[in-house]
Amino acid sequence: MNKISIVIPVLNEEKHIGKLLVHLNENSSKSNISDIIIVDGGSEDNTCMTIKYMQTIYTNIQLLNSEKGRAKQMNLGAKQASGNILYFLHADSFPPQHFDELIISEVKKGNKAGCFRMQFDSNHWWLRLASWLTQFSWRACRGGDQSQFISRELFNDIRGYNENYIIYEDNILINELYTRKEFVVINKKISTSARLYKKHGIWKLQYHFWTIYIKKWFGASADELFTYYKKYIN
Repeated sequence: MNKISIVIPVLNEEKHIGKLLVHLNENSSKSNISDIIIVDGGSEDNTCMTIKYMQTIYTNIQLLNSEKGRAKQMNLGAKQASGNILYFLHADSFPPQHFDELIISEVKKGNKAGCFRMQFDSNHWWLRLASWLTQFSWRACRGGDQSQFISRELFNDIRGYNENYIIYEDNILINELYTRKEFVVINKKISTSARLYKKHGIWKLQYHFWTIYIKKWFGASADELFTYYKKYIN
């Protein structure tokens, strides 16, 4: 039987993590979810306290502590996961109703990896357009906010997320999946927060994201990408 392990890397996510855990449990079947593994990278707010409270309500939640860095956090979560399907999810992204059935259905068809199309929680025309484009299978339309499901077997074969990348780790994994032609887009919407766009400004942040993408295209190292991100975004 196919079972899903949900892996969520967090860092100071007290505003979202409680709502997400309720959402995940209310929009999936217990028989399909093996566990929900939250990997904290050193939160300094009430993230861990919120998770521990949620553990008193839902028995399928685990909390792990890790070094900071989403790649490291997600790899640790994957090692502890008991399901044969891994589902990597950001703390501010809410998958559609019956997401578990949708993922398992694709795996049964032989699709070992993929994501959902995305919808930002914003009415700005550019973010609406960017969301609309995610329904297509073009590589340029992919990103970590769309979430990522992948069979454990394929994840292990790829050797997980590249921990050299502090940022862009989602895209490195997606690149490998596209190279192997192991990717499908489920035509249901995952809702994700536009908080980073609101914080920095839509055009300014989009410019920096495009710059990072182009830098990687021209061979920039993981450290160079992180240095740019740290200087202009974080």
